[in-house]
Amino acid sequence: MRGLWITRVPAGRMPYRRAVRWERLFEDLEDQLACEWEAERAGLAEETERLRLARLPLRERLSALSSSEGDAAVSMLLPGGAAVRGTVTGVGADVVVMDAEGLSDAAIVRLEAIIGVVADPAALAASSRGADIVPDPLAGRLTFGFVLRDAARRRRGVRVLTTCGECLTGTVDRVGADHLDLALHEWGAVRRATAVTGVRLVPFVAITAVMWAAPASAQWR
Repeated sequence: MRGLWITRVPAGRMPYRRAVRWERLFEDLEDQLACEWEAERAGLAEETERLRLARLPLRERLSALSSSEGDAAVSMLLPGGAAVRGTVTGVGADVVVMDAEGLSDAAIVRLEAIIGVVADPAALAASSRGADIVPDPLAGRLTFGFVLRDAARRRRGVRVLTTCGECLTGTVDRVGADHLDLALHEWGAVRRATAVTGVRLVPFVAITAVMWAAPASAQWR
């Protein structure tokens, strides 16, 4: 037929425009697969983080605060409107040990009595990652009763905060399995019969925190 030209493409070769379209198609598919993979990996990472946070106990976050740099001050909010402010120096099995500010130099806070923790937002956010230090097996055996028995042995003057907002001052005479006997006397006074105004038996569950001053020769015997 006159006027009709037929161009044959040699075998194994493809027109330039068609080859470019295929290359772009493959590039688009690769980019799409890469985006989907990144999204899936990000979703998996988020789910893993949610599961980790769901298993993170308060005790571990407080341990992270105790190991944080800068020794940022925190406030432990307690029932009855009380609060203990200072730096966390250690966390035991059921107790938080603090260097307290105010009238006392040291404090132990019963872990289950804490109703809130106020600290620098950056420190709180960092604590959600948990403690980076290796757990101390001895710290896990440090209990509220153990610390109180040490205070009783040393005849240390203490301030006892209760769940109803009381602040009792005196000396720990005896410590039972879940309670203590507190000889009541003025803060800073030596425990003598003439100074004691009474003895109070206090269950552990009624105590939020116990604080004491730095040891002085007048408080030891």
